[in-house]
Amino acid sequence: MLPSETLPFLPFAQPDIGEAEIQAVAQTLRSGWLSTGPKAREFEQAFTNYLGGNGLQSIAVNSATAGLHLALEALGIGPGDEVIVPTLTFTATAEVVRYLGADPVLVDVDPVTLNIDPEAIRAAITPLTKAIMPVHYGGLACRMDAILAIAREHGLKVVEDAAHALPTTWQGQLVGQLASDVTVFSFYANKTITTGEGGMAVTRDPRLAERMRVMRLHGMSRDAFDRFTSKTPAWYYEVVAPGFKYNLTDTAAALGLVQLQRLPQFLERRQHLAARYHAQLAGLPLVLPANAPAGDVHAWHLYVVRLAPGARVGRDEVIQALSNRGIGTSVHYMPLHRHPYWRDRYQLRAEQFPQADAAYQSMLSLPLFTAMTDADQDRVIAALHDILA
Repeated sequence: MLPSETLPFLPFAQPDIGEAEIQAVAQTLRSGWLSTGPKAREFEQAFTNYLGGNGLQSIAVNSATAGLHLALEALGIGPGDEVIVPTLTFTATAEVVRYLGADPVLVDVDPVTLNIDPEAIRAAITPLTKAIMPVHYGGLACRMDAILAIAREHGLKVVEDAAHALPTTWQGQLVGQLASDVTVFSFYANKTITTGEGGMAVTRDPRLAERMRVMRLHGMSRDAFDRFTSKTPAWYYEVVAPGFKYNLTDTAAALGLVQLQRLPQFLERRQHLAARYHAQLAGLPLVLPANAPAGDVHAWHLYVVRLAPGARVGRDEVIQALSNRGIGTSVHYMPLHRHPYWRDRYQLRAEQFPQADAAYQSMLSLPLFTAMTDADQDRVIAALHDILA
């Protein structure tokens, strides 16, 4: 093998864009319709079909953050309400609660899966609690049977943050097909499929779907595609609410349609890489990520390892040593209770979240993306053996 100094930098993540995606976007550019139009509708229908239909409706948006905001707004979340959120997540999960004047209530995670702990949810419920927002961390499904049972018991809404979870399953069902009120997926550049920026909100409730469609484009009673393609005079619309600008463009949707077709091969590649990491890192002082339960699918958006107690180097030293060898990593995430805004506003302390806080101090995310070769991965594995063995 060549010395690491002569090898190209291996990024933590990289989108997998082929000629088919480029041609699809070029065709849309030539079509004359760039904003939300026929391709966005086609993408919504294709996504619904991928999830199996069964009464689902898909609403394409320009980010998962937008989708989460629309979902909570449609559910009537507002000032004085509380929404339960795991502390180990990206800030978007909690910030959308604040958009509506409500308060996120942060809770701890399970020490094995790093998903939200159902018992922590139960302990956090108050008369002000209106919803639960589980996050399928890294692509592994939360214990949705327990979470949905708690929601039913207390009359709470459930909005799944499925930014990592395409195509994750729980007890044989795809995330997006479960009994939650709304499920929101992300198509950001590093996700399991990408539209560059984008997301999809999925629901079975026609009332919620209609509200999210209206609110994603300025609260207008008719979307731009309907108005500008009608063969009869159709300039008239009404603003029925102070909406947002959250629609997905046709150029993004064209990219998403091809990516969705490639999702099965993307999943196969991610599973292959995760299995190789599992096999070849097993002897090191690392806590490896949990697998999905038997019969279920882990999307493997992330491969997060934790340094085991007694490792001879710390997390930051490992990150630096990998960087010195031309290997990118990341950390998912610094828990929300450590960020100044959330910490100070809600007077949070690390000891309130022992599992998430301990995990954060020892975790790093290794490179995992579908364009990554086995030889790329061998570099990471060899470097970790060199650093940790």
